[in-house]
Amino acid sequence: MFKFITGKPLWANILLGIGILLVLFFLFFQSLSWITRHDKTLAVPSVTGKSFEEAKKLLEGQGFEVEIQDTVYNDTAALLSVVKQFPNAESKVKMNRTVYLTINRDAAPDIDMPKLTGQSFRSAQITIQQLKLKLEDTIYAPYFARDLVLEQHYKGQPIKEGTKIPMGSGIVLVLGRGTGSELLEVPDLVGLNLNEAKTVLEANGFTSGTTQPEGADPNWFVYKQSPDHFTPNGNVNRIRQGQIIDLWVQAEKPVRQMVDSANAQP
Repeated sequence: MFKFITGKPLWANILLGIGILLVLFFLFFQSLSWITRHDKTLAVPSVTGKSFEEAKKLLEGQGFEVEIQDTVYNDTAALLSVVKQFPNAESKVKMNRTVYLTINRDAAPDIDMPKLTGQSFRSAQITIQQLKLKLEDTIYAPYFARDLVLEQHYKGQPIKEGTKIPMGSGIVLVLGRGTGSELLEVPDLVGLNLNEAKTVLEANGFTSGTTQPEGADPNWFVYKQSPDHFTPNGNVNRIRQGQIIDLWVQAEKPVRQMVDSANAQP
């Protein structure tokens, strides 16, 4: 072989070497598809919506590897079901390719209840959606500011901000009804205890404002209110529905003062 090579001119040896390299390159590229199984592809089956065990069995049965990529919580999907897959269904991939699955959690994670009171209804809606809670219902209560969130309830009870609740829980909002266009008579609350006065205000569509002193016993008696039941000239006072009435209370029941109706203006 050595004599054969050395017996040839240099140019012939160069051509021979180039020819051998071309043959080797040709054989390499011809065998590459066989080595990588380029022509062996499979369509990825759709496993979204199936349980993880069912999806794993189906994928592995068709020659795919399976790996959980992430877990999320979706209250509209079955627990421990596949909510996302990669590669997507019907994608053409090589044999033994790994299919990554995103699985729905087996329970709703706990989140902190946000502070919705004091917000507008629209702002509260956005917060509820962002935290993946549900607006279960709205209730209107007497208050001069319409659609202002007055209270937040969970399972029929007021709930404080920061309380842990499951994601997807239903929240009920108590909203201000706003002031109406009709003028209503201001009820006479003097002489009633605090509980009775607040009941009368609610029944007549007015808003209970501040109570002085703060933290007073609910059985104490109203001795002053603002606005008053009567105007300075002795007529019955009228305000819009939903407006605020402030109360002053004391332990002793006050002595009622009679208004001289003869001096009242028509």
